[in-house]
Parts: sequence; structure tokens; C-alpha cells
Amino acid sequence: IFDPVFCYSSNVWTADLLTKVMAYFHAQEIMLTFSSLQMSIKSYLKNLLYQPRQLLSELQQLDQQQFQTAMKYLFNSKKEHLEVGNIILDWGKTRERIFQSPGVNRTLFLVTLDKCFLALSALDCVDILSQVLRVSAVNYLQPDVIGSLPNLLLEDAFRNLSSLFKDLYDRTSASTQRALYGWMKQILQKSYNMSEFNESTSWVSAESLWILGRYMVHLPLEEILKISLNEIRLFISYDNATKQLDTVYDITPELAQALLERINSSGFDMRNTSTIYRQGCFTFSFMAVLGLLVCFYDDLEQMDAAVARALLHQMIKCNQLRGFQAEVHELKSQLLNIAMQNQTLNDTLGSLSDAVVGLTSSQLESLSPEAVHNAVATLNQVSGWAKGQVMILSSKYLSYEKVLSFYNVSQMGALVTGIGTQSLHSMTPRELAQIIRGTTSQYLSDLSPVQQQGILRKIASSGDFSSSVKDIQGAFFKEVSLSYLWKQTGYNSSMLKEKDLRSSQALYLYELLSKENYPVDLLSTGQLVKGVTCQLFESMDTDIFLNNFKFFEMNLHLLSPYQVNCLAWKFWKVSNASIPPFLLLALPSEYLEYVTGPLCVPFLERVGKTGMDLLNPSHHKRDAVLQKVQECLNSSIADGYDVDLIGNLICHLPPAFLHGRMSLKAMAAALHQFKLCQQLSHEQKTEIKYKLLQLYGSSNNWTAETALDVGPFIVLLSKEELNILAEKFPDIILQIAKAIGPVSSAEELLSAVFESVSNSTGSIRLSPSRADCLRTRAPSSNEIIKLGEANVFWSVQELKCMDPGTFDKNVELLGAVSGFNSSQLTALKEKAKQVWGLLPDWRSYQIISLGHIALALTEQELSELDLHSIDTISVLGQQTEWTHTQARAILQGFLDDSGQTISTLKSFDLVGLGTILCALNSTEITSIRTAEFSAAIARIGLLFCSTPVLRQFKKMTESVFGAATSWNGSVLQEIGTIAGGLNEDELKAFDKSLMPYFQPSAVRHIPPEIFQALSPEQIANLGPENAAMVTGSQREQLDASQLQSLGLALDGARSSSPGTQSTAGCPQEGQTPAPSGAPCLSGFGIWLCAVFTLHLPF
Repeated sequence: IFDPVFCYSSNVWTADLLTKVMAYFHAQEIMLTFSSLQMSIKSYLKNLLYQPRQLLSELQQLDQQQFQTAMKYLFNSKKEHLEVGNIILDWGKTRERIFQSPGVNRTLFLVTLDKCFLALSALDCVDILSQVLRVSAVNYLQPDVIGSLPNLLLEDAFRNLSSLFKDLYDRTSASTQRALYGWMKQILQKSYNMSEFNESTSWVSAESLWILGRYMVHLPLEEILKISLNEIRLFISYDNATKQLDTVYDITPELAQALLERINSSGFDMRNTSTIYRQGCFTFSFMAVLGLLVCFYDDLEQMDAAVARALLHQMIKCNQLRGFQAEVHELKSQLLNIAMQNQTLNDTLGSLSDAVVGLTSSQLESLSPEAVHNAVATLNQVSGWAKGQVMILSSKYLSYEKVLSFYNVSQMGALVTGIGTQSLHSMTPRELAQIIRGTTSQYLSDLSPVQQQGILRKIASSGDFSSSVKDIQGAFFKEVSLSYLWKQTGYNSSMLKEKDLRSSQALYLYELLSKENYPVDLLSTGQLVKGVTCQLFESMDTDIFLNNFKFFEMNLHLLSPYQVNCLAWKFWKVSNASIPPFLLLALPSEYLEYVTGPLCVPFLERVGKTGMDLLNPSHHKRDAVLQKVQECLNSSIADGYDVDLIGNLICHLPPAFLHGRMSLKAMAAALHQFKLCQQLSHEQKTEIKYKLLQLYGSSNNWTAETALDVGPFIVLLSKEELNILAEKFPDIILQIAKAIGPVSSAEELLSAVFESVSNSTGSIRLSPSRADCLRTRAPSSNEIIKLGEANVFWSVQELKCMDPGTFDKNVELLGAVSGFNSSQLTALKEKAKQVWGLLPDWRSYQIISLGHIALALTEQELSELDLHSIDTISVLGQQTEWTHTQARAILQGFLDDSGQTISTLKSFDLVGLGTILCALNSTEITSIRTAEFSAAIARIGLLFCSTPVLRQFKKMTESVFGAATSWNGSVLQEIGTIAGGLNEDELKAFDKSLMPYFQPSAVRHIPPEIFQALSPEQIANLGPENAAMVTGSQREQLDASQLQSLGLALDGARSSSPGTQSTAGCPQEGQTPAPSGAPCLSGFGIWLCAVFTLHLPF
């Protein structure tokens, strides 16, 4: 209908364009006003944005000139505003809105593949694809789509597109990677002179390797072995060859060794460290250009120490490999032995790179303090240290320095985590303040809570805490107690911008700062949104609320479900006609009825991005929400468009819906999203398995890429199916099992992994020192590293027969296995006794390396250990399975060995004791000093102690914050589970407005007979999250009125609904609000419609 107009304008906007448009309509005897034209186009275009399949159809009907115009304005326009007649369009925001829609992006991707390479230059089309794919490559680039890529491209366009795919490599599935390799290979082979081709030569040139980039890992082994040596030599000489080889994270040992063999055959002597690679003005040791290939170097015969050290230096990057860490560990160990030939460990320490992580504790113990001091510049940059190793090295370094100072600590880098809490606390407040401000501050978040508390306590004791508190950044600030904050002054909003806050801190600071600051200044800090109460929401002026809503929207992940509920009620009250549809989820179920027609798409899109768990923890409401989701989807998930739209809502869809309403095409697009789901039910997983088998066929026929793409869902297969996959793709199955970790549903997978690893190593290792081990295979280091959680399948006898050196090397890995039973743990404990000797001689780093194995220590054995260090206790205190008698033994051991009593414990001691505090009796709790308790109270509030212990902690809390009846929201948030120790009268006395500020964990810990004392009004005001925490036994004690109130709280209801006070009217169909409640952009429809020359349905 607009074709003649655009012929007149030659696709250039002029001031009289609208006049021409109106004249055209009048000439067709279509009588309409400018405003009615504007509204019709706006409605039509909005509908297109919400129906991207229809948009795709419209775009596909454009002729070449129209398509060029559309692409020009969408992708190449630099203008922020466009003028059409007397209307100025905010084109910047309009484009942003278009590209934020996943469905529109998919449409642009598909139409670009379909039309662009015919209508525009290939380089322009590659640029457009680049912009679109960077939004969601993993969803759009499916293997079946790769076939639509052009296979005839000019050289520059092909290189640019290949470069884009290399950038997107990690964001695409394994099957897509394989398909893209096939596409690139097809084009590269066409450029190869086929007249020179024969079976003994390869089409792969140096340039092909460079263009393939990371896709070179898909070359067949036999193809690599045929590559011309001249081409290999030329490739290695390229400027970016090293960078490319540094990124082949998923290369296999076989391919790597084949490439190394060709490189070696091409004339480079990789053993000769004097071989120099010249490039312009620079010279490099040739070994430096091998990238990740060095991780698989296997020619160690007659290697000298210098070459071994050079290899080790290059192998620091090998931890980036996707698998094969056991093989890398073994190679480093062999190179370590060669590197130290005819030299002591003290002499070579600084030249061993990150292979030092492979040194055993006894080797590290043998180091001299001077050697550690001299090598600290290397050691402080190494990652992957075990806690025990860092403790040894820190101790050695500091014993050389004699005095712990700011300068010494600043030299330690990552090793600062090994400094004992007592040592940190012995530093001067001034030096600790320097550490907080200095370069070492980047490591402070890696310190344990007990170490952080040691630093804070010392700084606070100086009386000058105010000047230091502003320098505490990130998560470390969360350790600052509420009582510390109360005592300080001089806070302002700008100093809080780089700090993470607990809710208790945010509640206090927001209230304090709101007296002298505008909301915009406070909310713009981000973290302070945690401190906005329901009362603050309700008291906000309408304009202030709407203008600042963007801060809440941006930081939705920081808000509690209760705050989101308050936010939704506030928006409903002031502007319910433009409430963002996703907020309706936080209101009672009946408000979901307003999500109809055009509101469906923005509702699904935003809830799919935000996550239903944040907005709605109630199972009752979840069913209503999922029913609405299914309605909005027209009861089916047809294709990738629907998958794009619902995002992580897919994790919550009922099994029956997945079974009967989800197409295989949609399943292919959804697999990546399913893998991100945290809590799929068994029934959902069963349906996903059914779909995967429909999609990919029998698992017996799966390719390596299919197995990788299915990933964690392989646990759904039978033991027999898993064994077949483990036999075909042992390394891939090992990689998947490592990623899954200790989940109960993975038992058969772990069993298959164990059998696969056992069969691959096979030999029975004899233990000559024990007659009962002669016919028993013993675990090797290589197997233990590979198996991870699958180590649970070693028998007790096999664990008993483990070589002492193997245990010493791998104790931390074995201690991290969560599935060992008590007999296995006992066997490992006895092995520790055999290796380390008498219990009183065990060092702190040995005790903490035990992990779960420590649980097998008896009360008597625990009493024999040296437990003087609070850092040792803090690691033991992280175990939650201690019996009461074991916990008492640890507590008494610490008090005896450190020469303390309960009354002398400092705040960091209390933090370090952790779950051991639950073993205190009432007399002991009463003797804790109030000042120390107040500093540690937030950490103590994380413990799940018995009711009698919580009651005593509650009494201590009253000595800090006053009588329980005077506590406010920030105090309730600070003390956590301690609130579970309140008695009936105290609980009844709380104002209903404070009920949402009980932490959810505290609600669960209120005894049922106490919980039933809450009034219906108090229960109705618990808030959705706390209401969802009410246990079955608590619920049983409630009467009908209380249960009704609980239902209201779960639903997010208000006792007097603010909705009744509003005169704005309900959301209207077709009246979709713009983000942040702002009015829709005037003229948006006119421009886009004119560009695309769409036919308007009047």
C-alpha cells in the first residue's frame, strides 16, 4: 500500500512524507485522520513484535529494495532520533526494544539467512548475523540451520563469518560445532586445488588451519597425519598461531600428539630450548608457540631438566582443558621429577611453575623458609592450591620474615589465605587498614569468615573503625556486624556502591540515609534496594515511585519475594493500567486473570527471564501460574519461538505438558535451557528422556556430540545404556560425570564411570607390605583424580590396600567425596593413621585435608588431636554431621589446646566454631562475652541448633539488642535462626508488620507449640517466602482461622487490598505497558511500518 510513496521518496525521509502518505490514502478514498492512522499502525506493529512468526512472513514478502531499506535502518543507522514530518521518533530506544525481543531476534536471524545474501553484500550480511547471533547463538544456531548458510562466499565474507563462529564456539552445542566445521570444510576444500589432490595429501593448508581456529579439533586424526610439513611449518610461523593453540580447550590427547608429531617432523626440535622462533624484532623459545599442545607432550626419554622446566612453565595453562586433568597431572609429576634431577626442591622451587601444586604436603614441609621466600613471586600467582598447601607455604614464608607486616602480606598474593587468623589479629589496626586498601584487597573475599572476622575485630578495637569501613569492598563488607554499624557515623550513599550488603545492613542503612538523601541516590547504589520496606513503598509519592521503578526492575534479583509482593501492590495502587505484567505474578492468583491477549507475550518473556522462584515460592500459586503459562502458549510449545519466549519457565512445566504438548523441533531448541534447570522432578526428567530418545534415537547409536549435548541427562539412561556409552566415549562420560558432581540420581552413571576407569587401567597393583593385599587392586592417583565422586565404589578392602604415598597425595580429593559410607570413612581414617603416625603428631594442615574423613574420628581420637588453631576448628565446624559427643570433644580440645575458656573466646573464635557451638550448654552460652557475641551474631544466626540452645542464644541477643519485644526488622534479619528461640509471649507481642522480617530459616525453627500462638493477623503478614517455610508439624497446630491467614500469606494477599483504592482501571487488552511504566513511544509503528511497507488491515 505504501509502495508508490517510497518510490517518490527513494527511501530517503523527507519532511513532507506524512503529507504524501495521507494524500495517497485519500486518493484511494480511504478516509482517516492522522491520529487514527497512527493508532492503527502502532497497534499492528506492536502485534507483529508479539507475533514474530507473522513478522517473519511479512519480512519474507519484502522485495529487494524494501529489504535493503529495512536492514539499513535496523542495523546501520547511527541516528538516535528520526524525524517523520512533525513527529520525532526516539529511534535509539525503538531499536533497543526490537533487539530485546528474543522472538524478533530469531526472525531477523532467519530472514537474514533467507534473503540477505541475495539482497545485500555478503560483508553486510555477515555484520547483521554477527549482531543478531551475539544475542542468543546457542538457541538460533541449531545443526539443521547450518545447512542454510551460503556455501559460495567471497573470501573476505567467509573469513569474517568464520571469525564470528569462532567467537561463538563456546556458546553453541557440540552438534552445532561439528556442523559448522563441516560447512567451513566444504568451502575450504573448494578453494583447494583438487588437481593436486591424492589420497596421501591433505586439503588442509596453513591458511585453512588459521581459518578453522578452534574448529581444527574436529579434523580427523588421519587428516592431521597427512598435512604437508611445509604447511605445518608455515602455520606455526603465523603471528596468531600461539593464540589459536591456546584456545583449543576441547582437543583430545590423540589429536594433540598427532599435531605435535607433525610439528616435530617439520624441522623443529622441541627438546632444544635454544631453538629460537624469530618474529620481527622478537624472539621466543619455540616451546612457547605450542599453546595447549604442550599438555600432551609425551616424549620424555632422555629429556634434560632445562626442557622439563620450560615445558612446566608452558603447562600453567593446562587447567583450561575440558578434560584429561588426570593425564596432565601425571605428566606434570613426571616432568617435576626430571626438572629436579641433581638438584634439591629448594633450588628449583621458583622455576617449577604451577606444577608445585602437585607437590605433596611432606615435600612442601621439607622446604626451607628461605626457598619459599625466594620463590614467592612465582608461588603467589599459582592457582589450584589446596588449603593445607597454602597453610604450609604461608607458614614457611612468614617464619623467614619473622614479623607479619603490611609489606610482607602484600607480597603473598593468593597465599594470604594461608595466614592464621591469630596472626592476622596480631597485626596493628593501621597495617590491617592498609591491607584493606591495598592491592591485597582483591584476595580478602577468598579469606574464610573466621579470618575476615579476625581482621574486622582488630580494626574495630582501634576506635577508628569509621575511617576503615568505607574501604571494605565487595562481599567482605557482609561480615561487618549490625552492632558495629550502629556505633559508626559518616555514612553516605556513594561509599556503599562497591559493597555487598546483608538485608539487615541494608534495612538499617537505608532508614538512616533516607533522612538526608533522595531515593534516587540510595536506590542507584543497587544493594540498598534490599533495605526498602513495605512501608517505604507505600509512602512513596506516585511520581517518585514511577521514576525510580527502573532501579527495582534492574535489581529484582536482590529483592526478597516479600519486597516484590510490596512492589507489585504499590504499582497496582498507583497505575494498575500500566503495571508490568510479570508483577501480577506476585499478587494473589485471581490477578492472573488480567494476563490475556497482548499481555501474554510480555508476561511470559519477563517471567521467563526473571525466574518464577524469585517472584513466587508458593506451590499453590505455582499451579495457577503454570495454567496461565499454558493458556498463553495456546497449550503447546511448537518451536524455537516458544522456547525463546518462556526462557527458564520451561523448568516448571508439568510432565504431562512436556509429554503431549512439546514438539521435537522445540525440544531440540530447549535442550540447552533444560540443562540449566536446577530442580527438575523425576517425572519431568522421565519426559525429557522420552523426548531425547525420540529426537536422537537409541543411545546405542549416539555420536560423541550427541552425548555431550545431552550432558547431565545421560543419568536418565539405564546402567546397560550407560556402560555402552562409557565404552564408546569414556572421556566424554568422565567429563559429564565430573560436571554433575554428587547427586543421588547419578549413582548408575558414577558406577559406569568407575567400571570404565577400572577397565582402562586394569592391572592389580600389589601392596608388598601387607599380606592381605596380595590379590587386591589398590586405587592409583590417576584413578582417584579421574573418578571424583565415583571413588565411592572402591571397596573397604581396596581402600585399606591403598599405597601410603597415594593417600598422602590425594587425601583432599578423597575427603571431598560426599558419598562414602561409615565403613569406607573408617578405612580411610585408619590409612591416615598409618601414613601420618600418632594422632597428637598430626599437623593442622593434615587435619583440615581430611574433609568428610574426619567424621570417622571417635571422641577419644578427637581428644588426642592438636586443636589449638581456630582455623583448623573452622574447617571441622563446616561438617554438619557431627554427633553431640564428637562436637563436645572438638570444643573441649580447642579450649584445652588453646588455653582458653568460654568466657575468653573472641568473636572470630565464635565464628570459627560454627556448628560446634550447638553443643554448648546454657551455662557456657551465658558466659560468652556480650561484645564478642554481638560481632559474631549474624554468623551464629546461620546455625541450625536445637531449641534449648536457640533459647539461650536468644537471651544473649537481648543483652546486645535489648528486650525481644523491642526488636525491629533489621535485628530480626541479623539474628536469623536465633529468633526460633523466642517464647510464646514474646512471639505474640511482635507487631504484624515485623513478621516478614523473620528469616525463613527462623520460621522453620519455631517449635509448633510456640508457632501456634501467632494470631491470624500475624500469620497473614508473614509474607509469601516465610509462609512457604511453615512445616507440616507447625501447620497441624493451627486452627481454621490461622490456616486461612496462612493461605492469604502464601498467595501474596493484603488484608485490605490497595486495588480497591485505585480508579485507574484494570489492564486493558491491547494496552500493554512499556518497561518501567513509561508511556509507549509515539510514532514507533508509523516508522517501522513505512520502512517495511506493510499492508495495513483496516
